[in-house]
Amino acid sequence: MPTNLKDQVVLIIGASSGIGRATAILFAQEGAKVIASARRQDRLETLQTELGAQGLKINIHPADASIVADMDSLAKATLAAHGQIDIMVFATGTNTPDRSLLRLTPEIWNHMVTTNLNGAFYATQAVLPSMRERKSGHLMYISSISGQTPDVSGASYQAGKRGLIGLAHAIRVEEKENGIRTCAICPGLVETEILEKRPVKPSAELLAKALQPQDVAEATLAVAKLHPRAAITELTIVPTAI
Repeated sequence: MPTNLKDQVVLIIGASSGIGRATAILFAQEGAKVIASARRQDRLETLQTELGAQGLKINIHPADASIVADMDSLAKATLAAHGQIDIMVFATGTNTPDRSLLRLTPEIWNHMVTTNLNGAFYATQAVLPSMRERKSGHLMYISSISGQTPDVSGASYQAGKRGLIGLAHAIRVEEKENGIRTCAICPGLVETEILEKRPVKPSAELLAKALQPQDVAEATLAVAKLHPRAAITELTIVPTAI
């Protein structure tokens, strides 16, 4: 039987758009106590209003994953309000049109790695102590198939996403005795705003074959509903036709 997520406290970072937003909606529909976080407060408020119209309540907390103090404050506020964090989903990510090595600068590299990888560590170190204390927790990171297989997404993006997979596995090895599970979820092409960061936009024909954010959110939900004795450590989800 799948685990019932009702009243579980789920912190979703990157919930203002794309996969994070779709994940927040699905977890709220499951009855979880969702805390939706992202930099863009206006988008979080819109999400909160939309779900409220459906009779679903979520809490929102604007924060920037690239800032250590923001992640610390987010974790503290969540614990103060709910007493625990059962699940964290890190769904923040970005890319750059200046991704080729001909155009990649140290400034762009640092921004990419900070957003796609460092932020995940900042969030993790903020929530881990309370999970260790409770001997329970599930950490899920939205990585990318680009972290598994070389492609044209750029060195900085691939380094960050591959590092995210490594982070997830390392945490599990160190923390499994504390009842903490991890999963790196690696989608293929998904139709989200990040595609606007491509040097050449995908064609309409290609987008018609792409995953939708809800597809990845449903995979994330399925991982979360596993019995605590089981863990999916890495999950790849790709479009059927690509």
